[in-house]
Amino acid sequence: MAHWLMKSEPFKYSWDQLVKDGRTHWDGVRNYQAANNLKAMKIGDLAFFYHSNEGVEIVGIAKIVKEYYPDPSDPAGKFGMVDVAPVKKLVKPVPLKAIKEDPRLTDIALVRQSRLSVQPVSDEHWKILLEMGETSL
Repeated sequence: MAHWLMKSEPFKYSWDQLVKDGRTHWDGVRNYQAANNLKAMKIGDLAFFYHSNEGVEIVGIAKIVKEYYPDPSDPAGKFGMVDVAPVKKLVKPVPLKAIKEDPRLTDIALVRQSRLSVQPVSDEHWKILLEMGETSL
């Protein structure tokens, strides 16, 4: 199983909205690297749900429930999307500031490629972030 981090601006789509909906499609990705990360996702992979721009913190864990398929919001037909469902809210949200301050996370994509909306998370980083969020699965 691979691990990921997916960013959403809470005023557009929040963790609470995902919980309310029970499942959603992750559309609108137009960066090729982020799109390639979506293509690499498999059913059952887990992803941190990160509130960007407002809140700026990891707030929950989602599961990939449908693999990459065409994104109908892309008129050119070049990009796709996946479906996700909520798994668990973090006991304690993990703010970007704390991630940047932790020396074990200096090479995490969230710090190195801060604008990338869909990014991989190594198993080691996944465990550290779960620990910081006081959350277990």
